[in-house]
Amino acid sequence: MKSLLRRPFRTFLTLAALATAIGSVMALVGVADGFADSFRGVYESHQVDLVVSRQGSADRLSSSLADDFPQRISTVDGVARAAGVLLETLSIEDQQIYGIPAMGLRTDSWLFADYGLEPHVDSASKVVEMELNPASPEGDEEAETIYLGQNLADRMESKVGDEVMLFDEPFRVGGTFQSGSIWENGAMILPLSALQRLTGREGQLTYINVVLDETVEREEVDLVVKRLEAIDPKLLALPTDEFVDTDRRMQMAGSMAWMTSAIALLVGAIGTLNTMMTSVLERTGEIGVLRAIGWPTRRVAMIVMLESVILSLLATLIGGIGAAVLLSILSSTESAAGVLQPSIAMSVWVRGAMIGLGIGVVGALLPAYRATRLHPTEALRHQG
Repeated sequence: MKSLLRRPFRTFLTLAALATAIGSVMALVGVADGFADSFRGVYESHQVDLVVSRQGSADRLSSSLADDFPQRISTVDGVARAAGVLLETLSIEDQQIYGIPAMGLRTDSWLFADYGLEPHVDSASKVVEMELNPASPEGDEEAETIYLGQNLADRMESKVGDEVMLFDEPFRVGGTFQSGSIWENGAMILPLSALQRLTGREGQLTYINVVLDETVEREEVDLVVKRLEAIDPKLLALPTDEFVDTDRRMQMAGSMAWMTSAIALLVGAIGTLNTMMTSVLERTGEIGVLRAIGWPTRRVAMIVMLESVILSLLATLIGGIGAAVLLSILSSTESAAGVLQPSIAMSVWVRGAMIGLGIGVVGALLPAYRATRLHPTEALRHQG
């Protein structure tokens, strides 16, 4: 490290460039992974085992299924319950809030009851009791009611009983809900018939959530999948993890994050290479002395490698902290609330450390090789 401190300004610039590169990678990958984890939480929070969508859909989140499939799927051996979801994106024009995820659910389904809808707390901090009868069919009055995720309700500053305009139609806020998924907390729930009417998708669903019977073993899941797909050739049943991981939006987000990060990593690697090569050239005489007193080439190379790795790991720490602060700030903004995770997952930190370690090693290979090829007598000329 002494050699790096000899040129503090140069070391600082290299550290800043490398920290920016690694921090960019961690931020972009963290956003992509956080989005996927948030969407995966939509299913995990309701213990969904399988997701059924339309076979051959280019975009599974905009697929179309008949809304009578959940009832047929519920009768399949090994299925405990099934609930259909119509997924759309709506906007509240008068509040200039756009791109709100909207889920259409039957109000008599287990999935609707599973959200544990809670009424808004008034100024006196008294909870207004709201009774929901999950066995009752959807009526006209219920069809004009919407339910807001807590993040969306806070963003809209809405409470139970407030009126919200959707496509110039008035809806009453019937309650708010808190989910284990950040994505859902920024969404709204409408009765299925209401969302179908608003979007012109009468009789349609986007996908169907399926919960398997507790007696179904892991090795029997494929058999249940075959039974579900045998109902109709248009059906595609996938485990929740596979449904999320193979979604085109998730794959594009991950690919774009890594493609953008590759440029930053290249700049960081070149900066590290330049710093370590210059350090070796400036220490030619010192290296000659070490070789003359008996230091083996392996030990000389190890010093160069160690300095480069320490520089890279320090940059990883600084870049990771910067990325975490940036994501925390972004996730608190109105436009990103309910979409971005406010922190970086441990897996992203591990990948960042591995990238930093890799850059440190790669950036030191050529300088270390240069140091080991110096002949003691030639190096000592520089000392003199």
